[in-house]
Amino acid sequence: MEIFNEINELNVKINNLTLHVMIIGEGKPLILLHGFPDFWYGWKSVIPELKDKFKLIIPDMRGYNLSDKPEGTQNYKINHLIDDIKGLIEFFDLKKPFIAGHDWGGIVAWVFAEKYPDIVQKLIILNSPHPKIFNRLLKTNKAQQKASSYIFQFHKSGGEQFLFKNDYKWLKSALFGSLIDKKALDDFDMEQYINAWSQPNALISGVNYYKANPNFDDFSGVIKVPTLVIHGMNDLALLPVILEGLENFVENVTIIKVPNSSHWVLHEQPHLVSTKIINFLED
Repeated sequence: MEIFNEINELNVKINNLTLHVMIIGEGKPLILLHGFPDFWYGWKSVIPELKDKFKLIIPDMRGYNLSDKPEGTQNYKINHLIDDIKGLIEFFDLKKPFIAGHDWGGIVAWVFAEKYPDIVQKLIILNSPHPKIFNRLLKTNKAQQKASSYIFQFHKSGGEQFLFKNDYKWLKSALFGSLIDKKALDDFDMEQYINAWSQPNALISGVNYYKANPNFDDFSGVIKVPTLVIHGMNDLALLPVILEGLENFVENVTIIKVPNSSHWVLHEQPHLVSTKIINFLED
């Protein structure tokens, strides 16, 4: 893939661990945070357009791919996750970066923006629930409860073991099988994901994000940073209902609903996503 020839690969030591970070592009800094079961490569489809406008800082989040994977569920509590992002900002001496997050990366971005509103210039959320809204839906909305059944499974002792069965069958289905546009990812992409999933303790560490953060009671949910939310409306895991009530928590929010797109809107609609991000950040 062409971006591999341009991208710079670093190992950054922060908070007593090493994060694997990819850097590409020139311009104002934009930190891209991936989710589960992903790694930095989850942003590969939008890198070609975004790198011409921004300096992209794309970490493997703690526990994923080539970043360190500290043992113990407690090491994946949200306070550690947002401290990692603050550490990256300080390491690279970034001045009020933009932050974008997909899936769990979005949850980290939500909480980071609440705690450090003076550090973040603008926030972008892609197919990721606002923690307060999601907590409520997991208690009250039967459709979202069903869509999130894997989360309830993760909270059981050893509940993540199904992820390893039949050559990562569930993970392949969750990513490749749920695509609306089946051509959005190919066999080369699958090889990259299988390699990332195969890293020792990577999947268990990813599941620890769920186990360590059963609720966000210490999170008020109030976001004062200008925010763009992009949501693929055919997401099988995060239903459109997660968008309802965002304006009650986010003072300045723009919501883009993308039809005929799944959880993986980054791969299915890369030009649309890139364009919306660029327009929002340059406004």
